[in-house]
Amino acid sequence: MRRLPEHQYIQRHSGTVVTENLLSDRLVNLVYSRGREIAPRLFRQLTSRRSNDLWAYLNYDLTAGNPRRAARRVIRSLGIDLSECVDADNLATPRQVFERQIRYWACRPMAAAEDKVVSPADARMVFGSLARQSLFFIKEKFFGFEELLGEGKAVWLRAFEEGQFAIFRLTPEKYHYNHLPVSGIVRDVYSIEGAFHSCNPGAVVRMVQPYSKNRRVVTIVDTDVPDGSCVGLVAMIEIVALMIGDIVQCYSPRRYQAPRSLAPGDFVRRGQPKSLYRPGSSVDVLLFQKRRIRFCDDLKRNLHHPKARSRFSEGFGRRLVETDVAVRSTIAHKEYYHDG
Repeated sequence: MRRLPEHQYIQRHSGTVVTENLLSDRLVNLVYSRGREIAPRLFRQLTSRRSNDLWAYLNYDLTAGNPRRAARRVIRSLGIDLSECVDADNLATPRQVFERQIRYWACRPMAAAEDKVVSPADARMVFGSLARQSLFFIKEKFFGFEELLGEGKAVWLRAFEEGQFAIFRLTPEKYHYNHLPVSGIVRDVYSIEGAFHSCNPGAVVRMVQPYSKNRRVVTIVDTDVPDGSCVGLVAMIEIVALMIGDIVQCYSPRRYQAPRSLAPGDFVRRGQPKSLYRPGSSVDVLLFQKRRIRFCDDLKRNLHHPKARSRFSEGFGRRLVETDVAVRSTIAHKEYYHDG
C-alpha cells in the first residue's frame, strides 16, 4: 500500500499551516486502498450500520472499570476545552464528552447582519462551484450532485443547478452540534438511507463520491422571506460517517432549550442549534443557488494555499486546502452578481 502524504489545513484565526493527526489513519487507508478491491463483501460489512454501531460502542461506551476516568482520558487526548462546556463537571463518560454542549452564545460569537452565512459547525471547510465555467468548479468526487439530494427531488436539483457548495468535516475532538447557517422557512426535510463511509481525507480521495452514498438528512431552507437571510434557497445536508450512529434533530430557538424536530413551514434562526451527531466524525454539506452568495476572501486564499500539503490536492489534481472554521463564524456574504 502506497503511503499517503501528510494532510494539512489552515487555522483561520492565525493563518498557520497545521498538520492533522488523523485518527486510525493507517487502518482506514488500508481498508479503503486494498479492502475495497480484495474483499468487497467484507468492505460492505465494515461500512454497514451494524459494524458502525459496534465501532461506536467500543470507542465511546465500552469503558473498563471507571467511565469517568475514561472520559478524562478522552478530554486530555483530544485537547477539549472544558471552560467552554455548559456542564463540564457532569461529563462522566466518553459519549457524554462527545455529545457535550458549549456556551456558544459566549464562546462562538456571530455577526449581527442577517445576510451573512455562518458555519454550521466547528469543522474543516472546503468549498467549490457546480458550474463548469467557474474558477471554483470542482469535479464531482466528494459527491454526485443528483444522488446527494436523492431520487424524486427534481425541484431541488433544478434549484441548485450550477450553484455553489461548502463541505464541513467534523473531526472527533470537535463540538458535534450542528447550527443553522441561515434564517428562513423550512420547505422540506427528509432522510436518505446509506452506508457509513469514513470521512478521512485519504478515504474520501479513494472512495469516489462517498458523501452521496452515506446516510444523510436533507433540510431545504427558503431565506427569501420576512426576517430571512435573503440568500435564496439553502440546502443543509448532514451526513453520517464512520462511528456516527445517529443524527438527532433537536432545533432550539433559544440556547439548548425545548429541542424539537423541524417540519416544513417552520421558521428557523441563523446560528441556533439544529442537530447532534452521535458519535464519531461526520460531514455537513451546504448547497447554495447560483449567484446568491460570495465566500469570504480569506477562505478563497486558503483554498489554494501555496505551502499547505493536502490529500485533497493530490486526489483532485489541483490545490485544495481546508480551513479550520468555528461554528457561527461568517463564511459567506449575500451576492447577486458574482459566481465565485
